Amino acid sequence: MNTMETATAKAAGLSCWTEPVEPEVLTGGITNLNFVVAHNGERFVVRIADDMPVHGIMRFNELAASRAAFAAGVSPEVVHAEPGALVLRFIDGVTFGESEVRQAQSAGRIVPLLRRVHDYMPKHFQGPMLALWVFQVMRGYAVTLRQGNSRMVGELPRYLDINGELEVVLGPTTMVFGHNDLLPTNFMDDGERLWLIDWDYAGLNTPLFDLANLASNNQFSAAEEDALLESYFETPAHDALRMKLKAMKCASLLRESMWSMVSEIHLDIDFDYVAYTAENLERFERAYVEFRQAR
Repeated sequence: MNTMETATAKAAGLSCWTEPVEPEVLTGGITNLNFVVAHNGERFVVRIADDMPVHGIMRFNELAASRAAFAAGVSPEVVHAEPGALVLRFIDGVTFGESEVRQAQSAGRIVPLLRRVHDYMPKHFQGPMLALWVFQVMRGYAVTLRQGNSRMVGELPRYLDINGELEVVLGPTTMVFGHNDLLPTNFMDDGERLWLIDWDYAGLNTPLFDLANLASNNQFSAAEEDALLESYFETPAHDALRMKLKAMKCASLLRESMWSMVSEIHLDIDFDYVAYTAENLERFERAYVEFRQAR
């Protein structure tokens, strides 16, 4: 793991700079160390991070996804890449919170963006492509948590039972290229268009994961979830589809909770992962009660 000191030095010493630069820390990241760099009258975002096998993050995949996202018109241009570093053009825009995501969805701006990700990005993706099958991710996280003697080991049998239950409810599914991490901070608005950033977890997945991830991370109401389903699938929402979305909401929130549990013992970024675990577990338990009541 890069320390802030080593990451700052790496960002300043990249081979793409033709004059000395002074990286400024870009706050908010909970996986990578990010900086803004001014160079030759332009600004750039520098992401400093190595492969992170414990979370299934492989930087070759992030780079390929970032380039495909730019080609598909949903993310800023990659201007430089070298081992452990990615340099992107800076977006002068507003980073979303949950309410801004819900407003953008109500205004019909989110689904077209997701469609570009799901339908157009694969046409621009070069090289091997990872997949994020959330149920297998959670099975892997359980092994990691046991090996790391996590404080949550006693809860793992229940989580794995729920994981299996949710996978059965989803059933057979189509696969698309997904972003797979639709936190509100990964959406930006420059006043003219929406952008989607951070492709650490991008890969093949059911489209319902991105939809559920969007709904659960941004606290959509039942009516907003129906509108999301109807807009994406271009058909009236029905009970079977609602049930699959509820299952994937639970899967999304449980995966985020287990991601945080793993991060508690494996990441040393200055972030309160214990509090983040508690927040996501609370959301998961509420979603799971709703799911069980609907079955």
